[in-house]
This record gives sequence, C-alpha cells and structure tokens, in this order.
Amino acid sequence: MRYALYFTPPASDPLTLTAAAWLGRNAFTGAPLEQPAVAGFDAATLAGLTADPRRYGFHATLKAPFTLAEGRSEAELVTEIGRFSAEAATFEIPEVIVGRLGSFFALVPGDHCEDLQAFAGEVVRRFERFRAPLTSADIARRRPDELSAEERQNLVQWGYPYVFDTFRFHMTLTGRVPAERRDAVEAVLLDRFSAFHGRPLPIGGLALFREPARGADFTVHSLFPLGGEANRKTA
Repeated sequence: MRYALYFTPPASDPLTLTAAAWLGRNAFTGAPLEQPAVAGFDAATLAGLTADPRRYGFHATLKAPFTLAEGRSEAELVTEIGRFSAEAATFEIPEVIVGRLGSFFALVPGDHCEDLQAFAGEVVRRFERFRAPLTSADIARRRPDELSAEERQNLVQWGYPYVFDTFRFHMTLTGRVPAERRDAVEAVLLDRFSAFHGRPLPIGGLALFREPARGADFTVHSLFPLGGEANRKTA
C-alpha cells in the first residue's frame, strides 16, 4: 500500500468531471469512463496518450506517493491530515491555464502564486514523518542522473525531486506526447478545458489517495476541506 497527498477538486466539481471524462477514469469511484471522441485521434491513441495520468487520477502532487514509515498507521495519517486541514486556510490560484511541461500537458498556474508554494511546502514538511525512506529501486526509477543537484538532494531527503523551490503545481492531462502531435493535442485540450483555462482555481481541500499495490490505480480515500469547514468526505 502506498499513499499520496494530492490536490483535487470535490467529486462533483465541473473540473473533476471534465478531467475524469478526458482521462477515462473517475478517481473518486475508481470507475472507468468512456473517453470522448476526438477528431484526428482514434480511441486507442487517445487511451495511450492518457494512460499515465489515468492510473494516478486527476490531481496535483503535494506529497508524492510513499509507503508508511515503520510504526505509523493509516489511522494516524488520516488523523493528522484532518488536523492539518482544519488549521489551513483556503485560497485560490488566480489563474490556471493549459500548459506544456516538457513533453506532457497539464493545467498549471498562469503565474507564481506564493500562497500555493507555501501550502505545498508545508504539506511536504508536515507529513514527512509518515514516509518510509525510498529504496534504491525507488531512487533509480526517478532517473537521478537526469536531475539537477538540488533535485537529487530533494529526492533523497524528501522522497520527491520537485519540492520547495523546484515545486511546480500541475494537474496532469496527458503522458508524453510526440513532438509532431503536440499542436493538435494542445488545441483539443484548450477546447475541452476552455471553461477552466484562464480562470481562478480555488484550493479548498487536501486529498488522501491510495495505491493498493505497485502499479495499481490510485483512488481517493478521503477529501479533507481546508479550514475545518466540514467533516472529511470519504470516497
């Protein structure tokens, strides 16, 4: 069993529903969904382009997937997430856009958001004591030779290369897209996510996702509203 702390909107949020349909799976229920017909892309091609984010579910990583540290329990983790979420204030990213990060596409902030960076950093710090150290195989999977010195240090110390100064919020929409298909994929995403592109994104909750076995699909265990506005919602 691995756990992860992600941001995702509530199950009934229009962005959640749009992204679930695009990816072909609802992370709250675990149910597969029929992906939309997209001109210029057959069903198999679209399924392949979205395979990686489909397994993880629609989300933005805050605390990357981890195995529980020795002596820690899921119940303790859930209790601490509830405590943290009740203390944290809601905020919003002023603008998110469909953007490309290297060879994949995601919803990303249009500009730097200090509230977001501070929130993400605090999640990393607060829950570090629940994370078991990475194995050598875990580290190798991150291809440390391709990381900067700072990213390698983050990987060893925090279990993920992209934290604090190297953190970049992104809600992944595709896997790697071949260079010759990127313009077409971007056009499709700008159309599919037009209701969210260039708009604010409220950050009102912290989600606990679970992966029951390596390589299995991640699903939402529970969603904790920030600011203690309501009791946690279990998927």
